Amino acid sequence: MVALIVGIVLIAFTAFAACSPESVGFGLGWGKEIVQFLKGGLPVLAAFIGLVAIFIGIADLKDKKEAKKEEKAAKAVGNTPE
Repeated sequence: MVALIVGIVLIAFTAFAACSPESVGFGLGWGKEIVQFLKGGLPVLAAFIGLVAIFIGIADLKDKKEAKKEEKAAKAVGNTPE
């Protein structure tokens, strides 16, 4: 519940900060600065997400390879006569 309230407050602040006092009558008028920040930050964010995706993909390939090894070992143990 606290997280929901905090989220609503932060979204309301973002809208307030982006609104221009000249056009809406209230706000901080940070709209242009927000757009500049997004333009500068999105390539960095995209690169970070790309790196994370690569690491996840490598870990997934390693996990699949390990699972195949374990499956082969389980079949070998299951097929040996007792």
